[in-house]
Amino acid sequence: MEMLRMTGISKAFFGVTVLDNVDFCVEQGEVHALLGENGAGKSTLMNILAGVYTRDQGSIAFEGKTLEHVTVQSSEQAGIAFVHQELNLFNDLRVYENIFLRKERLTRLHTLDKKRMIAETAQLFESLGVDIDPTAMVSELETSKKQLLEIAKALHANAKLLILDEPTTALNNKEIDHLFSIVRRLRDDGKSFIFISHKMTEIFQIADRYTVLRNGKMIQTGRIADITPTEVTKLMVGESYSDADIYAARDLGEPILEMENLSGQGFENVSLSIRRGEVVGFTGLKGAGVSELMQTIFGVLPVSGGTLRVEGQTLEKNSIHRAMRNKIAMIAANRKENSILPDFTLLENNYVSEHTLSSKRPLIHKKQEKRRYARLHDLLGIKSNSDSDLITSLSGGNQQKVILARWLNTEADILLMDNPTQGIDVGAKAEIYKLILALAREGKTILVNTLEIPELQKVADRCVVFYHGHVQSVFEHSQISEENVMLSATNAINAVEGASIQ
Repeated sequence: MEMLRMTGISKAFFGVTVLDNVDFCVEQGEVHALLGENGAGKSTLMNILAGVYTRDQGSIAFEGKTLEHVTVQSSEQAGIAFVHQELNLFNDLRVYENIFLRKERLTRLHTLDKKRMIAETAQLFESLGVDIDPTAMVSELETSKKQLLEIAKALHANAKLLILDEPTTALNNKEIDHLFSIVRRLRDDGKSFIFISHKMTEIFQIADRYTVLRNGKMIQTGRIADITPTEVTKLMVGESYSDADIYAARDLGEPILEMENLSGQGFENVSLSIRRGEVVGFTGLKGAGVSELMQTIFGVLPVSGGTLRVEGQTLEKNSIHRAMRNKIAMIAANRKENSILPDFTLLENNYVSEHTLSSKRPLIHKKQEKRRYARLHDLLGIKSNSDSDLITSLSGGNQQKVILARWLNTEADILLMDNPTQGIDVGAKAEIYKLILALAREGKTILVNTLEIPELQKVADRCVVFYHGHVQSVFEHSQISEENVMLSATNAINAVEGASIQ
């Protein structure tokens, strides 16, 4: 049975067409993957369905009824819920208060009936198999539980169709499995899902059908069982797609970054020597300590023990400014929270870090900054109209390139990249990989933290696997494989060795 049909949807912004006669259909009780590169039109199509944007042309029917003038409120009332990648929760309210916001239960005296709301929230969580305290502050919840809270909130509002936008970005494998089990259970109960993700393994694990958009047009739709991940990727990217291995061995320089029994928040006794021009991949299960190690090297978190040396010089007291002065840069995880300045232009986002290092030159010379940005714009292949555009006008991949340009503008020699391809499409990922290797050839030293093993196979000279805050294994490029890395990341390698001894 058909739940949603969008027919001939077109939309233009300032004369630029972003959706061109798009058809999109979702059946009742299915998970439908909506796929495409950043800028393909996915978000615009979903924002039209959710009432954020108005369509220029086309029609929308939901449960057989035509939706004429769709607003956010009318879309929600119809039973459509948009669970955004940036979760729309109030951190300073309790869990049950978020569930009942604008739908509060009242006593006969018209005061808030807290007991009833808490009880109903607990019952809702029990029906979903979710372990969350209804009275907890949302700010205290893990990201995975916030994600489940958003879904529970939508279901409490009687949502029949849920749009999940990159729902697994900040989840580990166990949390993803739990989320998918809930999605499958709700699907079997007749709920429908539009699943937006760039992770092919997840798409083929959870989706029943797919639709691919490219350059604002619908390219193909069908059953997931009838297509392969490679075929889907080619549909998304077009003729330019190539899955060839781009890694190439290089001559490496002298040690530039050395850790001797380095300890800090979430990790301890890390000893590594990293050479100039080397790309070292770091990985491990969520919470293994890699992200904390990178933040410590960059001065965000304190060193609690051991030694950290840059070009032979020991860093006695670490701080962000001291790290920057030692030509260390960091592309933090979750660029929207930790990197981009949304109200700043591309030019301003580019020079903000370099300017903090130039305290003796308090004035900003705009012409000079424009020349510097133009060089980096061309070097990194940033796709934008003008350096005066807001950074939020760019796709995720191009935003990431602007952040990389910001740090290259400081002439950094050591680049710490914490999940650098998070939330960007396969085409943009390939460009980031090529940039990493190109920078390494120029002598930059790059540390990449990622949970995706194929990324490490494409760029890393070595792979360092963490387990519970310790270095578990170090693999050379030829040894990097899903099996080797996961055996180490889960500590199964020791279990296997122990069993063989017995």
